[in-house]
Amino acid sequence: MEASFIFEKLWNDYIVQNPEAKRVFDCFVSEGETVVNDHIAFRTFDDPRISIDVLTRPFLLSGYVQRGYYIFEDKHLTAKHFEHPTDNKAPRVFISQLMLQHFSPELQKIARQCVDNIADSLLFGNDLIYAGNVWGTPSFGVYEKLRNESEYAAWLYVYGFCANHFTVSINHLKSFKSIQQVNQFLKDKGFLLNDSGGEVKGTPAELLEQSSTRAGILPVKFSEGIFEIPSCYYEFALRWPDTNGELYSGFIAKSADKIFESTDFYKK
Repeated sequence: MEASFIFEKLWNDYIVQNPEAKRVFDCFVSEGETVVNDHIAFRTFDDPRISIDVLTRPFLLSGYVQRGYYIFEDKHLTAKHFEHPTDNKAPRVFISQLMLQHFSPELQKIARQCVDNIADSLLFGNDLIYAGNVWGTPSFGVYEKLRNESEYAAWLYVYGFCANHFTVSINHLKSFKSIQQVNQFLKDKGFLLNDSGGEVKGTPAELLEQSSTRAGILPVKFSEGIFEIPSCYYEFALRWPDTNGELYSGFIAKSADKIFESTDFYKK
């Protein structure tokens, strides 16, 4: 499958899952901008049945190759990022996974039970990245229990396999020359920004500046009833040229660490 079809399907699912992201997109379009996606991100557990290498399959089949590997010690995550070597319009793909051995036996058991409920057709096919929650109606009690150990695990337990964010490439915007200008535009429109570690993560010296909205709050059906929790978010990235004059194409682990917190639980 061509990369463009993969991203179109993922985008359509993403804006249904997170209507606030579509409102962000529309705000830029209303300013006459053409929004280009810098990268897209997914989450998973390091269980070999659903690891990064499994989620990567459709991207590798469409020509993507691995470019970076990252470790997030505090959050007990590893990640890889992938790029298309010949299609410079194809967004980067960032996939992270939770290292289950660093958590309690209870969290590990919950994760294992979730994976046990996934149909073989998904585990051995190429459609898992679109599948969403494939382990059944979540329990709010379990969600809260997971949050005590890992906000990442709690989010994944509820939402499963989908893009947790798309990313506006500030480099491709015409009217916005800095990430601070983008952030002010968003705040003026009423969007909440993730201010963990500051609204801007990274510096021009590090060749990458990033910011993001807080994940939109959505009503979710749990076994105990309807509860409102954070969903997906929208990110914004400004890349700077390296010594060769090429825009930096990777990611900064300490910045991404704070971006992960865009889906942390909060109440409006």
